[in-house]
Amino acid sequence: MSGPPQGPLQGRVALVTGASRGIGAATAIELARLGAHLVLTARGQGGLEETDDAIRALGGSATLLPFDLAKDAEKLDPLGPSIVERFGRLDILVHAAGVLGTLTPVAHITPKDWADVVAVNMTAAWRLIRTLDPPLRASDAGRAVILTTDRARHPRPYWGAYGATKAGLEHLVRTWEQEVATTPLRVVLHDPGPVRTRLRTTAMPGEDPAGLAQPADVAPAIAALCLPGQAIRAA
Repeated sequence: MSGPPQGPLQGRVALVTGASRGIGAATAIELARLGAHLVLTARGQGGLEETDDAIRALGGSATLLPFDLAKDAEKLDPLGPSIVERFGRLDILVHAAGVLGTLTPVAHITPKDWADVVAVNMTAAWRLIRTLDPPLRASDAGRAVILTTDRARHPRPYWGAYGATKAGLEHLVRTWEQEVATTPLRVVLHDPGPVRTRLRTTAMPGEDPAGLAQPADVAPAIAALCLPGQAIRAA
């Protein structure tokens, strides 16, 4: 095995949510290739271990934190101080975790489904911002990249819970972006477009996946937003 990757993120620490598969996993691997140490969170231990294996194959390193953003929400509150205590810093957040919920008419959304979608797509982001804002601001080039979707801006039938929570997420993140505008921290909303993920397959089971981008195809653009220097806000 070769030594640790030498790249523009050498010595930096990055937290990636939803890192057990899909875009989160691919982005974590790309950040490791650029030299960052990864802190990975997701519900599935097995998926996190697969991402860790891929990172180690590059010569990189990762720390695994398996927990459920909805059921274990209280574990998010001490996350920022814990990362600083262990690694001395946090430079990057990529928040890729999200849930679809049940595609159903708004009048048919159940209280449980609503609560679950709100917990992951909105409340978890708020908790992450609360706990990670101080160490990200303390970095000389803090970067927070929050993944979003055009459904937040273009409603469609049956997508009410998912679209509403993503719209709320965008509002929250844009507000945070303005609040840190005079600091070294750059907050970026990024829509990777249609990607061949489990969420996409669940939402559109009849879609031909052959024409969709793979997670590894979109990961470099996300990682580029994490590099030191001026982050470019995605359109």
